[in-house]
Amino acid sequence: MLTIPAQPYPYPLPDRGIALLIIDMQRDFLESGGFGAALGNDVRPLRSIIPQVQALQQGFRKLGLPIFQTIEGHPPDLSNCPPSKRQRGNSALKIGDLGPMGRILVLNEPGNAIISELTPLPGEPVIAKPGKGAFYATDLADQLQTQAITHLIVTGVTTEVCVQTTLREANDRGYSCLLVEDATASYFPEFKQATLDMVISQGGIIGWRSTTDQVLQSLTAEYIETS
Repeated sequence: MLTIPAQPYPYPLPDRGIALLIIDMQRDFLESGGFGAALGNDVRPLRSIIPQVQALQQGFRKLGLPIFQTIEGHPPDLSNCPPSKRQRGNSALKIGDLGPMGRILVLNEPGNAIISELTPLPGEPVIAKPGKGAFYATDLADQLQTQAITHLIVTGVTTEVCVQTTLREANDRGYSCLLVEDATASYFPEFKQATLDMVISQGGIIGWRSTTDQVLQSLTAEYIETS
């Protein structure tokens, strides 16, 4: 079995059952005028990872491997948005309010769309999630089970919130997860680094971490050169 060079030790590649999971690369978080900026954040650190996530997306497509994306959002009536979530943050624009790109974090609004650089192809699932984790109140687990997915290559934003929550949810469900460190980002670099360290602590208590280049090189060796 081939592996991906990773910390805290090489990540084993299965013969089948691996997928790319891209977390919340949506306009509301990555563009000016979205929810992230409304909370007072600089969106540039999040945008810096777009080339790496693109490379992984294109690599998985070339190899014919599954890709899942998520977006955080709520229906127009905010029926699955707890009042505590809407009020938290004390920002000028709250979830559901009208912003420069439509209503903040509301499904099907312009700002809730995945950024154009990572537009999914027909047939590539987009999971709408009401919370931070991609498994809570979604059908992600069912979709992964249907495709016999056991290993997840995880990317996206933000590292310490939605990405980490999803990693912990996936770990509890038995998935072997690798976080791509140069394809995840936070508004706060120190929070990203802390999460990278936590994931691989104690022998990989949550999972593994590696880089875009190492992932793509190893996948090519496993799924092309050995085919």
